[in-house]
Amino acid sequence: MPVVTFDYNEFLDLLGYQIPKDKLIEKLPMIGGDFDKIEGDELSIEFFPNRPDLTSVEGVARASRAFFGFETGIKKYSVLKSDISLNVDSSVKKVRPFVTTALIKNVTMTDELIASLMGLQEKLHFGLGRNRKKVAIGVHNFEPVAPPFTYKAVDPDSVQFIPLAKDDSMTLREILKKHEKGMDYAHVLEGFDKYPLIVDANNNVLSFPPIINGSLTEVTPYTKEIFIDVTGTDRKAINYALNIVSTALAERGCQIYSTIVNDENKIYLSPDLNPTKRDLSVDYVNRILGTNFKEKEIINCLGKMGYNSSITDGGKLTVEIPAWRSDILHEIDLVEDVAIGYGFDVFETDFPHALTFGKNLPHHDLLESLRSIMIGLGFNEVTTFTISNENDEFTNMGLKIGTMVEIENPIGEEYAGLRTGLLPSLLKILNENRHHPLPQQIFELGTIVDERAKNHRNLAGLKIDAKANFTESKSIVDAVLRDIRCTYSIKENNHAAFIEGRCASIVKDNQEIGFFGELHPRTIQVFELEHPIIAFEIQADYLY
Repeated sequence: MPVVTFDYNEFLDLLGYQIPKDKLIEKLPMIGGDFDKIEGDELSIEFFPNRPDLTSVEGVARASRAFFGFETGIKKYSVLKSDISLNVDSSVKKVRPFVTTALIKNVTMTDELIASLMGLQEKLHFGLGRNRKKVAIGVHNFEPVAPPFTYKAVDPDSVQFIPLAKDDSMTLREILKKHEKGMDYAHVLEGFDKYPLIVDANNNVLSFPPIINGSLTEVTPYTKEIFIDVTGTDRKAINYALNIVSTALAERGCQIYSTIVNDENKIYLSPDLNPTKRDLSVDYVNRILGTNFKEKEIINCLGKMGYNSSITDGGKLTVEIPAWRSDILHEIDLVEDVAIGYGFDVFETDFPHALTFGKNLPHHDLLESLRSIMIGLGFNEVTTFTISNENDEFTNMGLKIGTMVEIENPIGEEYAGLRTGLLPSLLKILNENRHHPLPQQIFELGTIVDERAKNHRNLAGLKIDAKANFTESKSIVDAVLRDIRCTYSIKENNHAAFIEGRCASIVKDNQEIGFFGELHPRTIQVFELEHPIIAFEIQADYLY
């Protein structure tokens, strides 16, 4: 989760009010986080990744003004008009289709602002931006360039410029091969024959999104005006990112100026800080929270979370949602903020009023039997994360990139989606235990998630040993299925992670429910292991 580190006195300056440090430490986590470290006046708080607007000290100060009752409701920022425009060329639509911009004036580039802006930019890249794939933010010194700007796609060898942190001019293709940032993010542009570019009226390069800015617009301690571009594959996401960055700068006393984006005969004025509206049922709030709140009580709770609300007919409220709150997707999200605004520490606790007795779910006995069988065969049970990534699930297993459920605001590239199988997770466990003697035998009876976001229970096991072979893997599968009295057959399988001719499918009622065999040396090496490994994975849902 994103960690925001700030100085207590700097926070008070941004807040504009006084809060005793002990009260701040006690109450601030109730917005949705936990203090990671407290060293004197330096505070580090870890916020939940669903709140990208809290990934800077400026955002925390804004939320705190409302939460602590100093300034409830939506924070208003003045947005002045400018004649700055950016034209979107049709050539970029198949590469990285969306862009939004803003101009920020009256900037005083203090060390605190620079550190906060850089930290906010990187946190948004990893969380909201999916490691720049979905959103990438460019921050530029506005002085050396001349509008109007153009966002277009070009041949990677046709344009060259001096990128940040370099002294020599490079083509776009060279940047992806030689520049540190280019090598880190080249995968985002993989498969495209043209690359996106933002240039000014004199054809000077501002940015090669989502890779690197040009050195011409490098922000310095003397920068007074900042031009921000946000590009990506999701229009809502880039707007949220722009709103978060521009309002964070406004919290430092900067002035926001709107810009014009001309996109295929449509004109967008950005940033757009107008709130969106959503209805909230009073009955729904009380049913979910077990409360008996009146309309005005709910309005007060929402005001402490930075919303404006008004009473409408039919027992409903109209809630105005700030333009930087990307996490409000459903009515239930507003209910959660009602609870936070009311105070989780204020809710009364109680014991259940009815005495009940639990019992096993219908399939639980079978799962326990599978667990006992595996332990009886000498395997050690492990539990691994359901969160994974495309590289582990597909690439490292020799498979083509498939469909997996992606996480909207992941804490990092390694935890970007929900796993589709158990074997990659188990192989990573073996990797972590390379220093232990062989043989090692582990299994997991865990949850995987298919492309429709449906949960399934799988059983998987691995054995690493110098003498491990296909025959042994078959005997293990035979023992497991025999002991639960499962009738099955096997047929040849050409799974890419296994040695050809040493992998078989498990078939029950004419349906493939699993596979087993001897892993290919390539798969073993990818996970930095050195000895033969046998593996199996069975869909336990089909064994009931």
